[in-house]
Amino acid sequence: MHTESQGVRTRYVYNFEELDRAPEGPCSATVTPRRLIKLLSLAALLLLPFAAIGQGAWNPEKNIEFVIGSAPGTGTDVVARMIQRLWQESRALNVSSVVVNKPGGGGAISWAYLAQRAGDPHNLLITSYNIVGGHITGRSSLTYSDFTPIALLISEYIAYSVRADSPIRSALDLVGILKKDPQALAVGISSTRGGANHIALASFMKAAEVDYRKLRIVVFNSGRESMTALLGGHVDFMVASGSAIAPGVASGQIRPLAFAAPTRIGGPFASTPTLSEVGFPVAADNWRIVIAPKGLTSAQTNFWDAVFGKLAASEEWNKALEAQNLSNNYLNSAATMKFLQRQYDEVKLILTELGLARPPKATVQ
Repeated sequence: MHTESQGVRTRYVYNFEELDRAPEGPCSATVTPRRLIKLLSLAALLLLPFAAIGQGAWNPEKNIEFVIGSAPGTGTDVVARMIQRLWQESRALNVSSVVVNKPGGGGAISWAYLAQRAGDPHNLLITSYNIVGGHITGRSSLTYSDFTPIALLISEYIAYSVRADSPIRSALDLVGILKKDPQALAVGISSTRGGANHIALASFMKAAEVDYRKLRIVVFNSGRESMTALLGGHVDFMVASGSAIAPGVASGQIRPLAFAAPTRIGGPFASTPTLSEVGFPVAADNWRIVIAPKGLTSAQTNFWDAVFGKLAASEEWNKALEAQNLSNNYLNSAATMKFLQRQYDEVKLILTELGLARPPKATVQ
């Protein structure tokens, strides 16, 4: 036997002519070295499926920590608590789970927290578009490739809204005012520049030929804070997803002017037109993904694939999403990684054009 090096892989080469020179004696006709190697190889092949089963069997051994990068009551927090409730009701896990809020930095605080738990499959985090935009704009040194993508769960389209008593009656009214003076109105977004809501705003303004670089933008920590500022008269309109404005719409205090969606949303937003309907072909959404720390084994990733795949297919989950006007866009771990790679490239082009692409800063601790 000699070895041949192939990169990091070593290949063993046997000289079977030498091995077939069986020693003389009564046993030589029974088992030659060559036959022995063949028998051992066959045995190894037969045992492979059983070894794979042993390696693939992983289950949580302690409490599952579900980390959220925003405050309680925000859209991402609501989704996490929906999942936790359904897990408990269906007994999907053999251990308990807890939702832990780590707001701040447009999600950067929560990413840094998760990154410190490399290799621990008992920590999950629901995050959004910001994990791509935050890296491109330089707010964080962390991005999706620093973690283990587990699942794309949902997406929701973004709306442009005013107070119910606002003199701005339509998206065309809004454009008319801002074309004359981009600083005439203050707009509230969350939770960071370069995030989904900011891109939705800039894309709309660009399509409407408004100088979006001159807009008076106020950044809040959540859509709920944006809505509070809007109702208090501190901003003139806000850009946020449907779930963020739903309470204000239900109470009659908020009026959406349009959605950046390919078709009408339906439900409580059935009467709200899309931007395309009023002459601006823009679609923008914010997705929610589940990530885990870097360094999970394939068995651990497979376990979470099975858990979230079952959740996404369940009637209870889909009813809950429908009640929240959310779209079930489930992808498993491998497909989510490919999705994020495409999203990163697309968002980088947009943010570069907006002049927002920057080298990443040091990780927030």
